Amino acid sequence: MKNLQTIISDYLLFCHNQKRLDYKTIKAYKIDLSQFSNFHSCDFSKSINPDSIEDFISTLHQSYKPKTVRRKIASLKAFFHYLEYKEIILINPFNKLQIKFREPINLPKVIPLHIIESFLITLYKQEDLVSTSFQAKCISRDIAVIELLFATGIRISELCSLKQSNIDFIEKNVLINGKGSKERRIQIGNDDVILALRNYHEYFKKELINSDYFFINQRNNRLSEQSVRNMIDKHSKLAAIELHITPHMFRHSFATYLLEEDVDIRYIQEMLGHSSINITQIYTHVTMAKQKNILTKKHPRNTFLFK
Repeated sequence: MKNLQTIISDYLLFCHNQKRLDYKTIKAYKIDLSQFSNFHSCDFSKSINPDSIEDFISTLHQSYKPKTVRRKIASLKAFFHYLEYKEIILINPFNKLQIKFREPINLPKVIPLHIIESFLITLYKQEDLVSTSFQAKCISRDIAVIELLFATGIRISELCSLKQSNIDFIEKNVLINGKGSKERRIQIGNDDVILALRNYHEYFKKELINSDYFFINQRNNRLSEQSVRNMIDKHSKLAAIELHITPHMFRHSFATYLLEEDVDIRYIQEMLGHSSINITQIYTHVTMAKQKNILTKKHPRNTFLFK
């Protein structure tokens, strides 16, 4: 019988080659399962005992928040399902476990509209104050990044991975490659956002010839997620904004303000690339025409008068 660590290694290869899971998911599985393996000192016989699994989960509760514990348990369940599928075990110990615990509901943090407007005003003022071509290029990229974050609710990882071919300036939409290799196309309903993307593209057109990505850094490499966070921090300070703003808060704000405008939650979930157990049966796809109408008439960016 192989030891536990070897079986975990085989499972991770299975996840990559057969299930075609993305890098981040496999990385999370590796961390969670290594933790489980270390808890049992790689002893496979101990690891398949329901009582020992309960002990492991108890230690998780002592060190992590409920949301993290839930994710680690999910990783473990998937692993034991694999063991059962491969007939490495005959009885899945999770079948004898009842794991239920109350997870606190953390409301997503939303950026007040007046702060978003102030943030954008500061960005565009910086554009007027630049004295060198280098500064002009940098601020054009910063404006395009922020405008796109708020206009589409795109995840920061999705934004940094955008390819040039994903941007359609004619039809005014963006093709986003989301989690689990799921694609979605988002209409951009504000002309100033399109103009910001065009301006950035014009400034960087020479550099972009040597890159597949749309957003690039000074070395012509893909713009990193940390660079976006640093950029947001920089302009928050310039705008004298005390609230700590993260890229994901633009995503929450996108969804929240559309919801406040009575946009159907099904449309918002489609635009965010979410799936929900609660509405699986009634889930419908948004047509591009419907998206365009929503994002042209309902998105709060269209109420800003400064630009």
